[in-house]
Amino acid sequence: MKEEEVNRCQIQEWYPKFKSVSIRTLIHELPESFVQYLLDDSGPFLLPVSISNEDALPNRIHNPEEEEDYQVSEGSGDEAEPSVPPSFPELELKIKESIETLGGAVFPKLNWSAPKDSAWISTSGTLRCATFSEIALLLRSSDSLTHDLCHAYDSCSDKNMSRPPNFFLALRKWYPSLRPEMEFRCFVQGQHLVGVSQREVTTFYPVLCEKKNDLEMLVKEFFNDNVRLQFESEDYTFDVYVTKDERVKVLDFNPWGAFTLPLLFTWEELEQKPREGDCLEFRIVESQCAVRPGLKTAVPYDYLDTSPGSGWDQFLRNADEELQLQTRSPEAGA
Repeated sequence: MKEEEVNRCQIQEWYPKFKSVSIRTLIHELPESFVQYLLDDSGPFLLPVSISNEDALPNRIHNPEEEEDYQVSEGSGDEAEPSVPPSFPELELKIKESIETLGGAVFPKLNWSAPKDSAWISTSGTLRCATFSEIALLLRSSDSLTHDLCHAYDSCSDKNMSRPPNFFLALRKWYPSLRPEMEFRCFVQGQHLVGVSQREVTTFYPVLCEKKNDLEMLVKEFFNDNVRLQFESEDYTFDVYVTKDERVKVLDFNPWGAFTLPLLFTWEELEQKPREGDCLEFRIVESQCAVRPGLKTAVPYDYLDTSPGSGWDQFLRNADEELQLQTRSPEAGA
């Protein structure tokens, strides 16, 4: 993998080309002071002061008695200078305007990654944000964004920098009606679409069995008409969403291999597929027995270390063996 291939997968690089076939997104370059704020773990966890007096956790309950337990009495010897929360007024105003433009709710994403691992801390349990304070809370609470900030080029054979020169915040319009079963990951090798996998592999969706052939045709046509000649890399993956009226929207691009999960495939399988002819294989979870175990970790699925010999590699192999045993057992066919 080359640095240029990783760079092409940054949202600020690919979105302008695919704007007409993607979901509405507004992108802001982040000031270096905000990037350093995200990286700083030397002091207490502080959210930026909001010039709009917005609260990232408006529904939290304040208990004065519990707060008193953490107050230091005068003369205790443990006194320290209180930390001053940062403030980013210009960035906050730009983000506030973008949120209003996008209908009042967005989900945030840096150059490559979204803070999926910190969704639990939001009041909705999702990445939905309506204020700058909520965005700052998700970004500051995320461990997975360390990938973007520090490790984006770790798998590059020509690595000569540890981070991109600039970071961007993409605000993507929030659609509460999106159906997870209609998101798919597409694998392109040698500019040929060789595989498509159901994106959410922890659930069996009967509707996918009914629509599999139609979905395969839709995704294949979309690739040929909108992606194949537009995206410059030879090998890569991209994620799409199929709407109720059968329109296909591109959601993301990721490098081939490395930290990108192959989902219902293995990278070994994908590497061995012929690069010529009609060799597309469309995989979905076709029964309850074939559901993949949910990986509840503090890292988004795409950035787990599943390389040969890793802990997750062994875990997934064991899970596959268990699923095969269940499928072959008499009870599985009952």
